[in-house]
Amino acid sequence: MSIIFPDPGEWKARVQRIEEKTMPILPITSFLTAAFAIALVGLSFPISLRRLKVGDMVGDSNDDSLRRRIRAQGNFIEYVPLGLIGLGLVEAQASPAWLVVLIGGALALGRLLHAIGMFRSSASLRGIGMVLTYLALLLVAGRLLVSL
Repeated sequence: MSIIFPDPGEWKARVQRIEEKTMPILPITSFLTAAFAIALVGLSFPISLRRLKVGDMVGDSNDDSLRRRIRAQGNFIEYVPLGLIGLGLVEAQASPAWLVVLIGGALALGRLLHAIGMFRSSASLRGIGMVLTYLALLLVAGRLLVSL
């Protein structure tokens, strides 16, 4: 047949090749994904409570506290997904566990410090948090590029 529609024998061979491959287990990335999911709920819940208190269910309102909470959550959402995808790829390439833990730890600590800095209006904590986040992303990028 054609490349788009392979003959039935080719389909069987493709399925067999897929079945022979196993998905790698990613325990470090899995643990951090669970932790980040809990952290996201922890960042989201105070937004809901504040929205109820100020009576503004859409947008960021004129309430400074609500805006800080929204930005802490938004910044988390902007960086964590790519960090976790990259971390999973690094771990799937059988990188040393210490490197995966180092990258994941930098990302987690960076996000924690940034969130605390947002809630306490601490520019220094936010800055350290961003530096750790950037470091984690650059380590992921470097490891992935080196392994090509």
